[in-house]
Amino acid sequence: MVTQEQRRRQLAREKFLRQQQRRTVARRKTHARNAIIASVLGVIVIGSVVSYATGVFKNDDKASTAAAEATPSASAPSAAPDPCEKAAAGEVKTETWKKEPAITIDKSADYTMKMATTCGEIDIALKTAAAPHTVNSFSFLAAKGYFDHTKCHRLTTNGIYVLQCGDPTGAGSGGPGYTIPDENLKDKTLAGGVYPAGTIAMANTGQAHTGGSQFFLVYQDSQLPASYTPFGTISKDGMAVLEKIAAAGESTGAGDGAPNATVVINKMTVTKS
Repeated sequence: MVTQEQRRRQLAREKFLRQQQRRTVARRKTHARNAIIASVLGVIVIGSVVSYATGVFKNDDKASTAAAEATPSASAPSAAPDPCEKAAAGEVKTETWKKEPAITIDKSADYTMKMATTCGEIDIALKTAAAPHTVNSFSFLAAKGYFDHTKCHRLTTNGIYVLQCGDPTGAGSGGPGYTIPDENLKDKTLAGGVYPAGTIAMANTGQAHTGGSQFFLVYQDSQLPASYTPFGTISKDGMAVLEKIAAAGESTGAGDGAPNATVVINKMTVTKS
């Protein structure tokens, strides 16, 4: 017999997947419209390749409505106190690239990613051998300062429990201009259709091989299809930071919106251990 809690989680997952599908359709319509405009004007516009889902997931979970989600509705509860510090001075970079960078990492070596955020440091042990394209891409982008000064734009607190980051636009629609292949989808940690707490995984559009720069950090076990590349494990201290962010809640009061905590990545680094 299905329990009420299991049914609630199932409905949350189904809602999430429907949102993903709607975003994908909306993006396709937008791309088609832009193509027609470009042909009429004789102008070729080159932009970001994808927006990301997992709900992972905001145009992704919601591109056209990201701005609305970032603003609490009239019925939303009062925001919890912001537990984070003021962001370091600096500007988000807007550079993009036409293709995935060549793999330059040592696939047999261990790599660590450090997110120095306004809310604390989050250290991540990367799964280099299992996800070399993903780790290499993050190493490349971090070295370019791509993630520096970017906001983590989405927090989900109902059904799935993740903090989503990696979009320089801060709205869920940005990317590096290229995509990377899905990897490590049969990771033994994903048993039972659950992304366990402490996992970092790639966001995507809901289609295969559409990951770019957006990613999500799982702060509580979350039931999701094994469609999002798991590429690292968050440290114990990093989990404490995530739990602090989650405790502050999100802006809509509905369990999916901009975090009330001002989560900014001051500096991202990837180093060989």
